[in-house]
Amino acid sequence: MRQLDVKNAFLHGVLEEEVFMKQPPGYESSVLPRHVCKLDKAIYGLKQAPRAWYYRLYSKLQSLGFSASKGDTSLFFYHRHGITIFMLIYVDDIIVTSSSTRVVDALLKDLRMDFALKDLGSL
Repeated sequence: MRQLDVKNAFLHGVLEEEVFMKQPPGYESSVLPRHVCKLDKAIYGLKQAPRAWYYRLYSKLQSLGFSASKGDTSLFFYHRHGITIFMLIYVDDIIVTSSSTRVVDALLKDLRMDFALKDLGSL
């Protein structure tokens, strides 16, 4: 069983709707002080950020062949060719267990390419 942490998880979320915000303090334009910023990515504190992050992770796991549990939306599983992987998600913390450590290592390598994933070690 391995414990993982996703650094700056909410910055990995892609917004599905248009979101605007005031110019941040220290970055206000003296030429266009009444203009607003359009966000392309979720930021910490944004109401949509947790949902955007979860959907991005959910999409990645689906592309890797994982299925979501019908009983618990935070549990994903993979079962093919005699290999089973369970992944439990809580915001930006992840616990992974599998019948093969080699497969978990390969999964984490793939996830690191998309997310800032920190392996906290075995439980």
